[in-house]
Order: sequence, then C-alpha cells, then structure tokens
Amino acid sequence: MEKIPSAITPPHPTNLPIITHLIATYKLWHEFLPHIPKDSRYTLGAKVDRSLANAAELLFIASYLERDRKAPYLQKANADLDLAKFFLQILWEVNALDNKKYVILSEKFAEVGRMLGGWIKGLEHKPPAHQREV
Repeated sequence: MEKIPSAITPPHPTNLPIITHLIATYKLWHEFLPHIPKDSRYTLGAKVDRSLANAAELLFIASYLERDRKAPYLQKANADLDLAKFFLQILWEVNALDNKKYVILSEKFAEVGRMLGGWIKGLEHKPPAHQREV
C-alpha cells in the first residue's frame, strides 16, 4: 500500500487517549462489519456503527468545551456507547457475530466505557477552576 504524503494527511482530531481508543475500536468494528450477514448488517450492524460514530463525535466536541459544559456531551456519549454494546450483544445472540469477535469488541467497548466513566466522575468530583481556591 502506498503511503499518503504527510502534507495531505489530515491531523489527528485530538490526543486524548479515550478518543484514540474509541477510534481504534471503531476501526476494528469496521473490519468485522462486512462479515456480518446482510439481514443483520443493515439493521443491527448499522445501529452499532451509528452509535459508535455518535459517541466519537460527542467526545470530540466535549474535548474542546469548557469544563462546566462537558457533562451533557459525555453523558450522551456514554448512552451511545451503551447502545452500541446492547446492539452488539443482540448481533451475537442472533449468531450474526461469532464468539471471538464478540469477546474482542466487548472488551474494547468496556475499556472505552471505563475511560469515559472516569472522565465523567472526574468532572463530578473536581470543582471548576473558577470555584477552586488558590
């Protein structure tokens, strides 16, 4: 495969580990998607895909917001990630996704979920900068 010159390579959206992990998880999911039977690929598969993309978008937006405006975006991203997990489980239950792929993706989703939960808890326990004493 030919390498794209760096002059036209788009910059990475952010260096936040959670976004890096979510993008890696999405790439893995995207590799598995063509192997899902068509009758599930365009229904449940599309829902997993859309939920992951929505979560990535919300995390990206939250990464640029002031601390006191992040929580609603993170909570919605968490809900989207939970939806992706839910639809992934249904794909597995209807045998549209094999055990190995399900386990690999579930672990990736759980890792992103833990990171997101930590970010949300960090916002809850630490007062905004303008309220902290110096």
